[in-house]
Amino acid sequence: MQDLIKYTDNINKLLARFGVKFGIYKNNVFHEQLFPFDAIPRVITAAEFEEMERGLVQRVTALNMFLYDIYHEQKIIKDKIIPEEFVFSSKGFLPQCAGVTPPGKIYSHISGIDLVQAQDKKWYILEDNLRIPSGASYPLIARKLCRIASPQTYASHNVVDNRNYGTMLSGVMKSVSTGGISVILTPGRYNAAFFEHAYLAEMTHSILAMPSDLYVENAQVYYRAMDKPQRVGAIYRRISDEYLDPLTFLPESLIGVPNLMAAYRAGNVAIINAPGNGVADDKGIYYFVPAMIKYYLGEDSITHNAPTYLMYYQKDRDYALANFDKLVFKDVSEAGGYGVLFGRDLDSKRKADFIALIKAEPRRFIAQEIIDFIDLPIMDNGQEVLRKADLRAFVLSGKETKVWPSGLTRFSRNPDSFVVNSSQGGGFKDTWVLSR
Repeated sequence: MQDLIKYTDNINKLLARFGVKFGIYKNNVFHEQLFPFDAIPRVITAAEFEEMERGLVQRVTALNMFLYDIYHEQKIIKDKIIPEEFVFSSKGFLPQCAGVTPPGKIYSHISGIDLVQAQDKKWYILEDNLRIPSGASYPLIARKLCRIASPQTYASHNVVDNRNYGTMLSGVMKSVSTGGISVILTPGRYNAAFFEHAYLAEMTHSILAMPSDLYVENAQVYYRAMDKPQRVGAIYRRISDEYLDPLTFLPESLIGVPNLMAAYRAGNVAIINAPGNGVADDKGIYYFVPAMIKYYLGEDSITHNAPTYLMYYQKDRDYALANFDKLVFKDVSEAGGYGVLFGRDLDSKRKADFIALIKAEPRRFIAQEIIDFIDLPIMDNGQEVLRKADLRAFVLSGKETKVWPSGLTRFSRNPDSFVVNSSQGGGFKDTWVLSR
């Protein structure tokens, strides 16, 4: 382990050389920054991972069943498990996807589930990311460089090899492909995760395609190859729903593929992840996931939600406002650490303004108990210090649903912060799952 720490600066220099950066486009300005790597890994035992895997597979299976149900029979609404108006008011619900069945009935092929481990060692799910979760490439390339820097570290520790992510992802893409080639669709190099798009294309032996590289003819998608057009059977899209097809969603989109949704509705192409998944990773719908698991699978949830209160419900809202300073409030449609407010951090005016906003738009917010999750050691200016850290686990669904035996551990570089997101200036470290 000391060897890895010794080589941390060199590894970070190599990561910078390879373009392992995280870009943020905000207020019409694109800013690209390094995603700092810390060489002290998070370690998860085999038994711990096995339990986690069972829970995550159960959770993602239920979420996929929910997505099919919501866009078809809507039984969960008719049986009053989830309020109708709560689902249909979600920004992630897309009426354009109603009645569409994706290949294999799989909606979330790559699920990024964010967890934290509390001081009592129990894991809690913070949120489900089912649209275009990013981050798998970072521990992949970091582990590769660490192996080069210190091969003896991996010879002396029983760490499960994480180099199979490309094979797992490629297998998922092929399992739902309708025939033809597979492409990874990127909006271009000014996307926050462009490095990942290019790296995963290489790892899966897929084509990295810009929107202008694809076109639709007779409800079939084609790639403009050098010699002749090639039919596309699976698209791992890294473009948000609203920009995906200007003829179906935002007409002003310049990064979409016209008529892509027509090909998708016809069953002629698989889109990974499926459009419309946002209704299932809405932070308000998160509240209902344990009930969803019970409803669809007849099982108790193995995973634990953080104790959550819906401002939509009067009883929950009354509790949250009475315990304002003890809770964290989240805007259900925000991501990347944005829209998160700790009640204890607001002065009296901001608190009054925010409470007024909650009362005016209760569907927009949830409140959660603050989980005192564990600190992990990181190196800071040559000293070992402790910082808050979460884990993004990657669950891949194709012929089977499996959890990648690795993951993206993100940590806060601010000693007083619970927010670990890369877009908020955090760093990352490798996640070691130990073999038996």
